[in-house]
Amino acid sequence: MPKDAQIPQSLAALSPATMVELFEQLPEVAFFVKDVAGRYTAVNASLLRRTGLRERSELIGKTVQDVFPPDLATRFELQDAEVLRSGRPVRDQLELHWNTSQQRSWCLTTKLPLRDASGSVTGLVGISRDVNPPGETPEVPAAVAEAVTWLQQHYGGTLSATSLAAKARMPAGRFARITKRLFGLSPQQMIAQTRLQAAARLLETTTGSIAEIALACGFADHSAFTRAFKSALGHTPMQHRSNRPSLRSPSKNRI
Repeated sequence: MPKDAQIPQSLAALSPATMVELFEQLPEVAFFVKDVAGRYTAVNASLLRRTGLRERSELIGKTVQDVFPPDLATRFELQDAEVLRSGRPVRDQLELHWNTSQQRSWCLTTKLPLRDASGSVTGLVGISRDVNPPGETPEVPAAVAEAVTWLQQHYGGTLSATSLAAKARMPAGRFARITKRLFGLSPQQMIAQTRLQAAARLLETTTGSIAEIALACGFADHSAFTRAFKSALGHTPMQHRSNRPSLRSPSKNRI
C-alpha cells in the first residue's frame, strides 16, 4: 500500500463503537476518533485514563486543548489540523505523550483521515502506541532518551547506527535491540525518519532550495534526498512544497 494511502475501506466502514471495542483489548494503545473541528467523538479507556477523566462523556466533545498540558496540546492540535487540511496521514510519529499513569513517555502516533462518499475529509482516526512493553520497561532508559534528543538536534551531521549507539554509551547491537523493542524502529530507521521529518518541515516553512534542504538534513545530494523522500512520503520534495496551497509562498526564513 502506498505511504499516502487513506484508511482502508473495511476499517472506515466500522462504527466508532466497534473500533473502540477493538482497541479496548490493547491497553498500551490510546485510540480516538475526532471530527473536523478536532473534537473527540470516540475514545477508548486507555486514552480516558491518560487524561485523568473518569467518564467518556467528560471527554467526548472536548479538544486536546481542554485536556492536555499546553505544550503537548499545541503539538497535537497542529498535527490534527495538518491531517484534516491535507488529507495526508501521519504514520509512526515518534513523540512524547501522556501514559496511563499521566506521566510523559514516548509513543508512536498514527493518524489517518476519514472521508465521506464524496472524498471530503470528515475527521480523523488515530492511535498512540506506547513504545515500552507494559510491565517490562516503565520508561525509556535515560541514555537512550539522551541519544534520541541528540539525534533530533543534530540530524544534519554525519550519522550512523554506531555513532548513535555511542551517544547512548552502549554497544551498537544492544542499542539496536532496545530501540527496536521500545520504538519499533532500528537506529538507521530512526535517523532516516528524523531527517525526513525535518526536511518536510523545512520545505513547508523556508524558502531554501531542495539542494540546500537536502544538505541541511544530512543527505549526500539532491537525488538521494528525492529518492528517500518519495519512498517515505509517496511524493517528491518539490511536490510536497507545491501541492500545499498555504505553502506556495513560504516565509522568507532561510534554513
